[in-house]
Amino acid sequence: MNDMCGQSIIEKAETPQSHTGHELLTPASAVEMHRFVSCPQFTVRHTVSSNCEFETHSHSVFVVSALLAGRMTGAIGKGQFEMSAGEVALTGVGQDHSAAGSEVEFVSIGVSAVLVNELVSEIGLVRTANIVFRASVVTDEAIIRLAREIATEISGEQLGRSAMLEAQVRQLVIHLLRNHLTVRKSDQIELSRAGLVDRRLRRAIEFMHDNFSRELAVEEIASAAYLSEYHFARLFKQITGVTPHVYLANIRLERARKLLAETALPISEIASAVGYQSQSHFTKMFKSVTGVTPRVYREAAK
Repeated sequence: MNDMCGQSIIEKAETPQSHTGHELLTPASAVEMHRFVSCPQFTVRHTVSSNCEFETHSHSVFVVSALLAGRMTGAIGKGQFEMSAGEVALTGVGQDHSAAGSEVEFVSIGVSAVLVNELVSEIGLVRTANIVFRASVVTDEAIIRLAREIATEISGEQLGRSAMLEAQVRQLVIHLLRNHLTVRKSDQIELSRAGLVDRRLRRAIEFMHDNFSRELAVEEIASAAYLSEYHFARLFKQITGVTPHVYLANIRLERARKLLAETALPISEIASAVGYQSQSHFTKMFKSVTGVTPRVYREAAK
C-alpha cells in the first residue's frame, strides 16, 4: 500500500474534550469539526456536528460508522435504524443508505473491496467472493475502541502515521470477517481495473469508469454490456442494489473527492471534469452525500 495518505481538517471554535480525547460538541457550542483522511485502499472521516444529514446514496466500498456520541436515525437498504452512542452502522458495497443526527460525534471508515478480498485470501478463504454484512447496526465495543484509536491517530502527524492507520484498518477488517461479514465463494465475481465486479456487468462498469466525465444514457451503458436497456437496468439493480444512474453518480462524487483533496483545480473545473454541467448542481449533490460543500471539504488544504 502507498505510504502517503491525504488529509483535510476543518475545525471551528473551541469545544470540550470528546471520548477520543478530541474536542466534543456540547449543545451550547455550535461547532463543526470534520477530519478526512484518504489512502489508496481506505478512507477515514471523524466528524463532530450539531446537525448533520446525508441523503440517500451508496458507496463502492464497505463502510463502518461508529457513533461515539449523540443519536442518529436513517436507513440502510430497506431497513430503518436508530443509533445511540456506542453502536455501529455497517453498510455494504453499493448499498443505499441515509442518515441524520444532532449533537453527534462519529468515525466512518470506508474500506475498498479489494483490500477486504486481499485479507480474505490471506487468511485462507476464497480469493473472489460475495461478501456481505450480516446485520446493519450492531453493538461492538471492539469496533468503538478501534474507531477512537483511529480518530486519535488522524488528529496528529506522528511518525509512521500512515503505517499505523493501515495496521488499524487491517485489524478492523479481520475483526469484521470474524464477527460481522459472511463470505461466500462466487464464480460471478472477478477482479477488473474498476475493482471487484460481477462478470455480467464488467464491461458496463468499466465503461462508466472510463466515460463518467460526459453525459451517459442508460442505453449507451447497456450497449457496452451487449444487453438491451430494459434487461440491463433490471440486472444492474438486482446485482448491485442501485440503479445505473445512482452508481454513475457515486463514481463521479468519489472522483470529485480525490480531485478536491489532491489538486488545486477550481471547483467549477472539477464539477465539469466529473460530468456536471452546473457547479451549483455539483455542490448540491456533493453536500447531500458528504454533509459538507466541496469548498469546506478542501478548506484545510488551502
